[in-house]
Amino acid sequence: MRRSLRRSFVISILWGFFLSLFLSLAASPAEAASKWSSWGEIVDQMDVSLNKAYDAYFKKDIEDAKNWVNDAYFSYYEKEGVERAVLSYISGKRASTVEYQFAVIKKMMTERAANRDVRDSLDLLSRMLHEDANQLDGKEESSWGVFLASLVIILREGFEAILVIAAIAAYLIRSGNGRQTRVVYASGVAALVASAAAAVAIQYVFQVSGANQEIIEGVAMLLAVFVLFFVSNWMVSKAEAEAWKSYIEGKVQTAVETGSSFALGAAAFLAVFREGAETILFYQALFAETKTYSNMVWGGFAVGCAALVVIFILVRYGSLVIPIRAFFLGTSILMYIMSIAFAGGGVKELQEADVIGVTPVNFVESIDILGIYPTVETLAPQAVLLVLAVVSVLYYRNRGKKKLSGASV
Repeated sequence: MRRSLRRSFVISILWGFFLSLFLSLAASPAEAASKWSSWGEIVDQMDVSLNKAYDAYFKKDIEDAKNWVNDAYFSYYEKEGVERAVLSYISGKRASTVEYQFAVIKKMMTERAANRDVRDSLDLLSRMLHEDANQLDGKEESSWGVFLASLVIILREGFEAILVIAAIAAYLIRSGNGRQTRVVYASGVAALVASAAAAVAIQYVFQVSGANQEIIEGVAMLLAVFVLFFVSNWMVSKAEAEAWKSYIEGKVQTAVETGSSFALGAAAFLAVFREGAETILFYQALFAETKTYSNMVWGGFAVGCAALVVIFILVRYGSLVIPIRAFFLGTSILMYIMSIAFAGGGVKELQEADVIGVTPVNFVESIDILGIYPTVETLAPQAVLLVLAVVSVLYYRNRGKKKLSGASV
């Protein structure tokens, strides 16, 4: 128990250490901050691109019009940190709403909507951008504001990854396969290294365009969906098998197959990798725009890492007091939920890169933490995964009941 506790602390500390190291390498409080004196200036420049988009659309040059919309999004909204600032200081829902307005405009252009309708949509987007800029500019930089922005970033980006690693580690230990946790931990550390390398490459080496960056993130998330869904199904099947074996043997004795061990490691790797590079780029932007309180960025980061350690410990060791069958089923359901959330987020990233279309669903509200967004393309795969998850849980539950009844005869 003491050795496991030390190992968990070491892994949690490694998260903070490696990410801190990568931040110092990848984040230079750079030139971006000196280019603009306010968020309003950035949005004014976005207006220039949006107006050029309408001029091109008016001349029936659809592709050029969409390229100018992309210029406003990738060159300013993302690159200059507007999206990150809205996420940190306003809300994730607001950022999603604005992002989808970009997508709606491009969809209207593709469908050759009336000039007036396109103009109205562009004007709506401009109003939303100026409202956000005014709100952001009205927030005088304060030490606590910077601290909270930093804290939000690390909690927002690290929560899912830590939860996946802690849940898988707890599962392995509860199933009598504690030695296999080293695969999960090693995969998490490898993902930190890989995500740092990816962030540096994106920023400095390959100069990856905004659209291609979205594609990379989207593909990583969708890969994570398949792995997490496989792992969650595997956990459900083992949960029922363990419940049956506990009934006739009085204890849990199982082994993790080589293929399943690989899948667990892959789940940990993808969960961390998908968050890591984005976290580093977010912190880079935060350092660039913080003129006075860079020390509070580190303060928020440190407190966030400490909170993630607590989350890890609660999941990892809190599981020991939960009945084994309930724990196994609960862990698998958690994986199902995360795979569904990743599916929505992955499709959203590909929508932003114009790889997948956008069909708005007006009665659905964005719930960023669950990966729920108001489009058919994001909701459809989530609905399919939800149905598959319910069918899978019911199937293994019924199979477990049959085994128990057969054993009692």
